[in-house]
Amino acid sequence: MLRDTLAWRASYKPEDIRWEDVAKEAETGKVYRAATVDKQGRSVLVMRPAKQNTTSREGQVKQLVYSMENAIANLPEDQEEMIWLVDFKNWSMTKPISIKTTQDAAHVLQRHYPERLGYGILINPPHIFETFWQVVKPFLDAKTARKVKFVYTNDPASMQLVNELFDAGQLEELLKEDNFNLEEYSKQMRQDDYKFHFHRKLADASV
Repeated sequence: MLRDTLAWRASYKPEDIRWEDVAKEAETGKVYRAATVDKQGRSVLVMRPAKQNTTSREGQVKQLVYSMENAIANLPEDQEEMIWLVDFKNWSMTKPISIKTTQDAAHVLQRHYPERLGYGILINPPHIFETFWQVVKPFLDAKTARKVKFVYTNDPASMQLVNELFDAGQLEELLKEDNFNLEEYSKQMRQDDYKFHFHRKLADASV
C-alpha cells in the first residue's frame, strides 16, 4: 500500500493541486473545510450532496483530494484524523449520488489516506439513501465501514456520538447554510495554498 501510494502521489501530485484547479467544483459549497474543529482538534470536512453542481467524476474526486490535503495540513501535530460531516438537507434523487464516483472516492481514501478518517457522520440521510448505502458498503473495507455513522437529529441515541465529538450547539452551527461564503473561502484557500507550498519548498531545500 505504501509503494502504491508513493507511486500515486508521484503521478497524481495531490500536493500541487491549487484552489483555482477545483474552484468550479467548490463554488456551491458541496465540500469544504469548516472553520472550526471537533473536541480533539480534528479538521471537519462538511459535505452537502444537495449542492452537487457537476457531473465530472475526475473533477469531483480532485476536489475531494484537495479538501483532504488541506484538512490534513491544518491538523495539529498530535492529530492525524479528520471528520466528515455529510449533511443531507434538501437532498433528493434529483441530485443522485454517482456510485462510480463514490467507488473512486472510496478507493482514494482507503488506499492513499489510510487511517485519516476518524468518522464519517451522515446527518439525517433519507430512507432511500439506505438502499444506496447497501450498494456502496461492499466497496469499503470493514474498518472504514464501521466509521460511517447514520445520525438523526431527532433521535437522542444516534446523537450520542455527535455530543461526544462536538461542543454543545456546535453541530447546529456547523450545519448553518450561510457558513459557506465563496469569496471568503476562496481567500482562505489561496492563503493556505501559498503557506503550505512555501513550507514544502523550504523543507525540500533543507534536504
